[in-house]
Amino acid sequence: MPFLTALVLGVGVLCLIDLVLTVGVIRRLRAHEEMLSARPAVSPSIVLPAGAKIGGFSAVSTDGVPVSGETLTEPVLVGVFSPDCPACHDRLPQFAERARSFPGGRGNVLAVLVGAEEEVADERRTLEPVALVLIEEYGTGLTKALQVKGFPSLALVDEHGKVVASGSTIEDLDKIPAHA
Repeated sequence: MPFLTALVLGVGVLCLIDLVLTVGVIRRLRAHEEMLSARPAVSPSIVLPAGAKIGGFSAVSTDGVPVSGETLTEPVLVGVFSPDCPACHDRLPQFAERARSFPGGRGNVLAVLVGAEEEVADERRTLEPVALVLIEEYGTGLTKALQVKGFPSLALVDEHGKVVASGSTIEDLDKIPAHA
């Protein structure tokens, strides 16, 4: 009988410890959930948001066409890609497909390749038939004008240099805000 009493008491203490630990875990999960819900729902923009005006820039495409803020006389589709960005390799064909059907054709599509010419040779071959290709270092030219903070960066820019839509996917370009 004393053995049975000790066993029941041991099981009771074990259940009490389990209950205390479970309550502690539940409190921690609630605190963690509050921290997560306090974070912004949208991640920070990697390129100028819709409504912003691009900065001044001047560049020459790989086939010798001068491009600057002053030459933007029609809406332009812009894509900024890096050779060492896995997402860029996935989205570059989608961008090229969108560029093929963009109003105004190749002259209204700018593809910026960030890196050295030999690093971006494959991307250049893919994009040159459908876009004016600019090869530049990060933080210069159009990447600076669009305030690019990540890759790939895509934007629709109107003839006044105002960003109409932007993001990192082709779908982001379809979400044109009402105020744009």
